[in-house]
Amino acid sequence: MVSLKDITIKLGAFTLDQVSMEIPASKYGVLMGSSGSGKTTILEAICGLKKIKSGKIILDEIDVTDLRPGDRHLGYVPQEGVLFSTMTVKDQIAFGPIVRGWKKVDAFERAKDLSSSLEIEHLLSRKPLGLSGGESQRVALARALASRPRLICLDEPLSALDEDTRDKACSLIKKLHEKEGFTVLHITHSASEAELMGDNVFRIREGKINSV
Repeated sequence: MVSLKDITIKLGAFTLDQVSMEIPASKYGVLMGSSGSGKTTILEAICGLKKIKSGKIILDEIDVTDLRPGDRHLGYVPQEGVLFSTMTVKDQIAFGPIVRGWKKVDAFERAKDLSSSLEIEHLLSRKPLGLSGGESQRVALARALASRPRLICLDEPLSALDEDTRDKACSLIKKLHEKEGFTVLHITHSASEAELMGDNVFRIREGKINSV
């Protein structure tokens, strides 16, 4: 489902040389690594936000290496989980499907279903101001999932949450993953998070990726 084939990325003095990794369809992949190891760079390359010098990025048997981010049909939740400040939660979640041509009634029904699964249905009429960190991250996740992308990319989505909120978020994400069967690449530096969430766990060290 997700295949990196000998990709090389150069950013100033920083280099990742001929990195390869595969995550099967519908599996929850976790990429671990210390700060500065390149894990977020790899995620951003998959999303089309960082150019690669060589190699290929394959999603669902399609070579997306040269496609624009919007043409890769994946969901991305950055570490900050940035939300649109002027939109209600309902409109934020429905935004992606509407942009992709869904009927509004279907987009809003999808928003309702996801908000129920992620326990944020009571927030649908709210705007982001005043939401807790955990609530904001769940809204960002729902927004990323709304148009049923082939892959969800999560960049340390739980790092800013306290322990209780993080445990609840992990449980909700895993339940939703089991229900919908999407493929995930989750970036983290937490071994406990990787053990709890991952079907396939990888570690990047000294520019190389290895299975754990």
